[in-house]
Amino acid sequence: MKFSALPVFACALLCTLPASAGEKRVFRIDSLIATQKDGVILLQAKGAVETGGWTKPRLHVMHGDGRTITVEFLATAPPPGMTVIDALVPVSASVAMKGRATSVHVLADENEITSQVLH
Repeated sequence: MKFSALPVFACALLCTLPASAGEKRVFRIDSLIATQKDGVILLQAKGAVETGGWTKPRLHVMHGDGRTITVEFLATAPPPGMTVIDALVPVSASVAMKGRATSVHVLADENEITSQVLH
């Protein structure tokens, strides 16, 4: 079996992109689909935030060990003083990345989900 350093380098590059100061983990993650085709992993997550006004939901890769990729589900919180709906609001995000993994672990504020990567 040949070892490929590409997933390690790809993860190292993605992990160096920090979450911005206004970003926080979304309240919860409700579903995760992880698929892999031709060396590209596609992650699709759905969840909720506690109020309206959240923008730019995204999946931020924290680290990977070649088998499991750990990801944060982030979004930009509304600015202080902004009038917003006080209810659970759905959010979704997806990301495609080069590499290989057998599972993905996604973290939200109140829960987390681990899913196998479908081939």
